[in-house]
Amino acid sequence: MDTFWTWIAALLTLMILSFLYKDNPFFKVAEHLFVGLAAGYVLAIQFFNVFRPNLWDPLVAGENFLLIIPFILGLMMFTRFSDKHSWISRWPLAYMIGIYSGLAVIGFTEGDLMRQVQASIIPPVSTEAVKGFAADPGVLTALGMLSNPVIVFGLICILLYFFFSLEHKGTAGFFAKVGTGLLMVGFGAGYGYTVMTRMALLIDRFYFLISDWLKLV
Repeated sequence: MDTFWTWIAALLTLMILSFLYKDNPFFKVAEHLFVGLAAGYVLAIQFFNVFRPNLWDPLVAGENFLLIIPFILGLMMFTRFSDKHSWISRWPLAYMIGIYSGLAVIGFTEGDLMRQVQASIIPPVSTEAVKGFAADPGVLTALGMLSNPVIVFGLICILLYFFFSLEHKGTAGFFAKVGTGLLMVGFGAGYGYTVMTRMALLIDRFYFLISDWLKLV
């Protein structure tokens, strides 16, 4: 059975990789199979790990009759399949969008915005870095002293780029261009990290084909 499923996984991998040549029926079959299995897996996880323990079981046991409200809202979602009554589903959708928007704003404010503000409130020169350079002069310790000034300078330049009330000319334009360059560096690093992650997945698939399927390693 292990050999059988290894062959199935290898064939599906090759069917997905066949898209590198051109779009073809083999790729479409593997793509639809992957999407269908993923949707079924997510549905099963949501049913057994979310719906039953958090809604159905407490409601049936009579522990909290207020759960009938989300249960009814959930049933209203299925009216999307009816052309005549699909408008009913707008109410639970509006409720969900409002709730999750509020949670997203709070989560972003606490997890991203405040964390970035706290990380940006640093002294222009780190006393620890200066003490380290004084104790052990060298290239690395000298670069360590430049860490805080570079962060503060870069932050000011980036904020100045987004300050549209001041025309980006002269000195302000120079610093705004520096901020643009720093933003491009940040975006490039993020894109490079994404490409690196995809390449790691591709290498893992090739290693599976060579090692587990063909037994060449």
